[in-house]
Amino acid sequence: MTRMYAVQLAFENKAGDDTRLVLRPAHRERLAALVSRDRLLAAGPWTDDSGALLVFTVETRGELDAILTDDPYYSAPGVTVASIQEWNPVARHEAIAGF
Repeated sequence: MTRMYAVQLAFENKAGDDTRLVLRPAHRERLAALVSRDRLLAAGPWTDDSGALLVFTVETRGELDAILTDDPYYSAPGVTVASIQEWNPVARHEAIAGF
């Protein structure tokens, strides 16, 4: 059974540390690959660049944990995984009806 998880990131822009920005292109490539495998529904930063929201569609929490562990972006200086919540949408657009 596919489960949805909302992952919230918080960004702290430390002066002189651009690690997060250096890792971002490869991170976005990973996100695109997850979309193509139906493992990511949506992802993007808050408009004020204080963090981001990602909605994953995975079989288990372990699968999500592996995704987060495999991408160095999530453990980069200035990036905090602020919350991980399993999400149960009660109303959804037809585009995500299968999830």
